[in-house]
Amino acid sequence: MLLQLSVANIVTIERLVFEPAVGFNVLTGETGAGKSMLVDALGLVLGGRARPDMVRAGAREAEVDALFELPPGSRAAAWLEAAGIPGGRELVVRRVVMSEGRSRAYLNGRLSTLAQLAELAPELCDIASQHESVTLTDASTHIEYLDAFGKLDGARAELARQVDELAEIDRALSAAQEAARGRAEREDFLTFQAKEIDELEVRPGEETTLEEECARLRHADKLASLSRSSSEQLYEGDGSVCDALGRIVSTLAAAAAIDASLAPLLRTAEVARTDLAELARSLSRYGDGIDVNPARLGALEDRLARLSKLLRKHGPTAEDVLTYRREIGVELASLDQVGDRIATLTAAREEAHARAAAAARALSKKRRSSAERLARAIGQELAMLGMGRARVVVDVAPLGSSHGSIDVDGARLSRAGVDRVEFLIAPNRGEEPRPLRRIASGGELSRALLAIKRVLADSGPAGFYVFDEVDAGVSGAIAEVIGRAIADVARHRQVLCITHLPQIAALADAHFVVEKCESQQRTFTAVRRLTDADRVTEVARMIGGVRVGDAARKAASELLASRRA
Repeated sequence: MLLQLSVANIVTIERLVFEPAVGFNVLTGETGAGKSMLVDALGLVLGGRARPDMVRAGAREAEVDALFELPPGSRAAAWLEAAGIPGGRELVVRRVVMSEGRSRAYLNGRLSTLAQLAELAPELCDIASQHESVTLTDASTHIEYLDAFGKLDGARAELARQVDELAEIDRALSAAQEAARGRAEREDFLTFQAKEIDELEVRPGEETTLEEECARLRHADKLASLSRSSSEQLYEGDGSVCDALGRIVSTLAAAAAIDASLAPLLRTAEVARTDLAELARSLSRYGDGIDVNPARLGALEDRLARLSKLLRKHGPTAEDVLTYRREIGVELASLDQVGDRIATLTAAREEAHARAAAAARALSKKRRSSAERLARAIGQELAMLGMGRARVVVDVAPLGSSHGSIDVDGARLSRAGVDRVEFLIAPNRGEEPRPLRRIASGGELSRALLAIKRVLADSGPAGFYVFDEVDAGVSGAIAEVIGRAIADVARHRQVLCITHLPQIAALADAHFVVEKCESQQRTFTAVRRLTDADRVTEVARMIGGVRVGDAARKAASELLASRRA
């Protein structure tokens, strides 16, 4: 149930608070006063599309807050608990729309997505409008009404799960069959790549060691010359560094004999001479060990070129090449098993198709049974709404097959089953039932929608119903019948009806009027609840127009009195 709706900066609404009563509420007012804006604001907190032009001129953002009371054990309370949103007996839904069109949504203060709002909305509110009356002519919506009436949502959800499973197996089977068609070519390609890697016998880090050895072999003569020259300057040649250090050691030895404190420096000099002599010998050995080997250099450069080619394909490192080689092995093994996989998937598909087909047939059977009951129920409601000669047929027919579709008994299997549902109606006796879009007037569509809502009133979870001018196209006695039908829905649900008909407005438990006013050259929309005296005036206005005379007041008083009778 809706306890309060707060709206700020929506078109001409600067700020208003709407608190509907329990039972039957009506909202009236002049055309253009802003009644539809209130419904649009409610639509925003139910996940509706936000538009920049909804934000009041000069405002940075618009805001709508709705406070709902949740009955204990309701599906909405369970949804909030499953989503981890703090709940309890009340839910505050908040929607903020920026002037540039972006919006944010909150559930009990927690930031939420529009998808979450749209998922939760049917548990909170059911809005029936002229637009929905028009969509009633779209046969694709009729299956939803039938499934709601027959309480088939659980069976439909299970079928959808099985169809998704079947589709997933189909995708895997198609991929395996595609792999089988290109198997020989793929195997040849992978085998060639594996052979190329195996023949080279790649080793981890090999690219670095090869480049270093090739560099040494390319500059062998220079390296040998430089190392020998360095050795000679250090130790072997005349005037070498070691000879100079030897003389320094002798000098320091004589000095240390006089001053013992020089002994550590003498030892340092001796160690330095010994280290430099060892360095010279190492350089000599390095130079003598260098192999000027053009044949080996050619072999190494050839291997490095082949390795570089592999690195460009599968690198950039030798480790990457070896990783790819292991992946080739895995894929080759899977290609060897593709035949077995196709057989396994084919068997799994047959089993999944059989399960889905059985579920679809069972659901179709339940729909046909429910269709007869729904047709009778709608017909009875239409009779009460002044269409007593109308005959209703809820036609359940197989979905047409198409290329590439999954079929069951020649019908296309969808997540909703194998059925196409359409409401047919014969408004007059002796006529054949035909689709609503071909025979129904605006008034007949409004009554058909109201009949369906009344039939489904106990099936839907929403505790708040909105009827937005569903009485369009009707008048007189039929208007009162429709009003009493809406009042009957209000015995089970909280109802808000936006209407231009006095016959309906007079039946409400609470009457609100939408008014426009001007202040400081700005237009404002306000909503106020009418007293009993104000109701007489407003209903009289609805009867007589702008000028309310005594006759209109008398008629209004009689209409209101008839509600209490």
